[in-house]
Amino acid sequence: MRALYTPESIGDLQRLREFIEIKNPQAARRIAKSIIKGISQLKTLPLPGAEVDKAPNPEMVRDLIIGNYIVRYLVGADINILRVWNHKEKRL
Repeated sequence: MRALYTPESIGDLQRLREFIEIKNPQAARRIAKSIIKGISQLKTLPLPGAEVDKAPNPEMVRDLIIGNYIVRYLVGADINILRVWNHKEKRL
């Protein structure tokens, strides 16, 4: 199983890293590594995230919490990373 990133999720990761990097470059790198590591673990264990009740297929669309960040993903033949945001941001 592979982890595939949507253009939106790539933009989210870049935006989050740039935002954090302004105040603390080391924290930005640490957080980015933590998020990528959490996503990588989904390749072997794809269902630990909470079901997204409002999704058309809640059992397939899930939210994984990694520290203060939420990774929304779709489980299928591959793991599709849909969005990534800080828990204080408005959910998309």
